[in-house]
Amino acid sequence: MSQRIHPTVLIDPSATIGADVEIGPFAIIGPNVIVGDGCRIAARATLEMNVRLGTGVQVGSGSILGGAPQDLKFGGEETWVEIGDRTILREYATVNRGTRATGSTTIGADGFIMTYVHLAHDCHLGDGVIIANGTQLAGHVTIEDRAILSGLVAVHQFVKIGMHAFVGGATRVNQDVPPFVKAVGNPVELYGLNSIGMSRHGIAPSTVGALKRAYRLFFNSDLNIGQALERARTELPELPEVEHFTRFVASSQRGVPT
Repeated sequence: MSQRIHPTVLIDPSATIGADVEIGPFAIIGPNVIVGDGCRIAARATLEMNVRLGTGVQVGSGSILGGAPQDLKFGGEETWVEIGDRTILREYATVNRGTRATGSTTIGADGFIMTYVHLAHDCHLGDGVIIANGTQLAGHVTIEDRAILSGLVAVHQFVKIGMHAFVGGATRVNQDVPPFVKAVGNPVELYGLNSIGMSRHGIAPSTVGALKRAYRLFFNSDLNIGQALERARTELPELPEVEHFTRFVASSQRGVPT
């Protein structure tokens, strides 16, 4: 299908624009930008440089992707922003390029990044991640598949948030949030498993039950992390989700809330 590009759009000669792309008034497509087929880029959005959009990505009005990292160590090296297929970024979202540490800032497929969200350099988001309005991610944050962050959340640099986790609104996240749990508050605390989210994604009740047992061992007992890990290895079924939960907690670099 044909492209629908407004005559006021500025496109650098080095950019690549796919088929069936729509770009609204006064948008800017900068050097080395790759726009996949079927993308929709709204008015006044800026893809500054070194941005790769997969197929069917939507970029909202006034959003800025591919700006330089806000890192005093950045020396102008070639780094990128990469956005997976069908991800939606709403109005005024900002996503900075990576640094030499990882080379890129990435969002997986089928994400939903809402208005005024900021993703700093070297953040890496998995598939199906949802981030609500006004949430701010510092550099080097990792968010695994299908985690949800509510509005006005502030995430400290180098924090990791596990798959299927749910972080409540206005939370200050300065420690790692294990997979499959709910976390909220300042200071952040854990509030059990994200059972509703797991149910919506078809995780079997038997698996949810095993994760509840793992949660109790690590967070509702008098055991330390090492003791809980040993008990989990002998008492819990060998399921990928349980293994991921225990490995995440045991290997956390910033520690986990209690």
